[in-house]
Amino acid sequence: MCSMVVPLLLSTFVLYSCIGNASAGVTSAFVRNEWPSVDIPLDNEVFAVPKGYNAPQQVHITQGDYDGKAVVISWVTTDGPGSNTVRYGLSEGKYDFTADGTLQNYTFYNYKSGYIHHCLVDGLQYSTKYYYEIGSGDSSRRFWFQTPPEIDPDASYKFGIIGDLGQTYNSLSTIEHCGQTDAQAVLFVGDLSYADRYDHNDVGIRWDSWGRFVERSAAYRPWIWSAGNHEIEYFPHLREVIPFRNYLHRYPTPYVASESSSPLWYAVRRASAHIIVLSSYSPFVKYTPQWRWLAQELKNVDREKTPWLIVLMHAPIYNSNDAHFMEGESMRVVFESWFCQYKVDVVFAGHVHAYERSYRISNIQYNVSTRASYPVPDKSAPIYITVGDGGNQEGLALRFRDPQPDYSAFREASYGHSTLEIRNRTHALYHWNRNDDGKRVPTDSFVLHNQYWGDSHRRRKLKKNHLFSIISKRAYSQ
Repeated sequence: MCSMVVPLLLSTFVLYSCIGNASAGVTSAFVRNEWPSVDIPLDNEVFAVPKGYNAPQQVHITQGDYDGKAVVISWVTTDGPGSNTVRYGLSEGKYDFTADGTLQNYTFYNYKSGYIHHCLVDGLQYSTKYYYEIGSGDSSRRFWFQTPPEIDPDASYKFGIIGDLGQTYNSLSTIEHCGQTDAQAVLFVGDLSYADRYDHNDVGIRWDSWGRFVERSAAYRPWIWSAGNHEIEYFPHLREVIPFRNYLHRYPTPYVASESSSPLWYAVRRASAHIIVLSSYSPFVKYTPQWRWLAQELKNVDREKTPWLIVLMHAPIYNSNDAHFMEGESMRVVFESWFCQYKVDVVFAGHVHAYERSYRISNIQYNVSTRASYPVPDKSAPIYITVGDGGNQEGLALRFRDPQPDYSAFREASYGHSTLEIRNRTHALYHWNRNDDGKRVPTDSFVLHNQYWGDSHRRRKLKKNHLFSIISKRAYSQ
């Protein structure tokens, strides 16, 4: 606890020494590009193929149901189909249970994928560490994962948040730093491998290398996936015009469990959080399947059981960077009023390769006759956070618009990742961590008050020691 509190306290003091006024937005002067924005060479050890004939590789897990009692374990074998069975149990090396998965492969241009395995492991116990083994003989591999606590309004849980990752040395720093935070699951806001920056067979090869690259994290903790523009991969010159083909074959989502018609938009409940994933690059205007699904899913949210309502998307609704400025405006027009009506706590997005956090604001008062169109403070609105700073080869988005808009609370063009630590039904601790010379530096932190329970007479106070008392007095209270 002390290792987490002290950096949070220090970062809060640093932030306040810069502004002195809680309502004033901050544009950080810190800009660092640690390493060149180039992909790590394929012969680097971070992409190493596991030893042994037909050994499983590119292992990753995601939530497999609506409530966190199942996982989908995915992996690839390259020499042949191999075993399609997951052996798992409560002790390392002792696997009392088995589950069989599905098998598929596909072609993209002249590239032929390996054999892709997806196995649903369900009926799990909450708050339990499971050990699992895949493959056979000397080529088998062993991993573990931890299930979340039972759905409960006061269940504590810690999420890591990453976006626009790619496979550079900066990307590697982000993954390693996120692992240091003990995040129990990762919310990923789109743009995975950046394989679409390659051509011909290299597209598929770079999907394979990225799968091995993120295995160090994704094989042990579930990544909740959302798709970005770099997953579309529209290549008419290769006669590849079906969007999201590589992504959909490799990264399943539990969309059926939330009665979605597409794996690109879905919802899960985990501990005390209800997480909604939207697709910025699928139709979402009125009466489309995504619009209809979200209208119903928001009605399904039970804040008495899952008080924290989190939305993931790729293109940010509020962004003051020149990069991708206003690209999220159409989705804002369609969905922002719902976000305020249902009191969404926070919306995480990527796309812009920089970090930015907003105040609670909305632009739902827009009137075409009076042309009054500008964001205003709104206590019912979510906080919008852009974390498209994972480290990909396109580099940082360095040009913020000047002056800083009133809705923008903090912004910085650096690589990094975020964490959201839910403490109970009323309070969560958030911070953004900058990658700085190989170190994880907490830079932007605040205490997040729950939108549903925050104004309730049933509100519970966050238990604090003396340090937390200081933080709550000095940090943003949003």
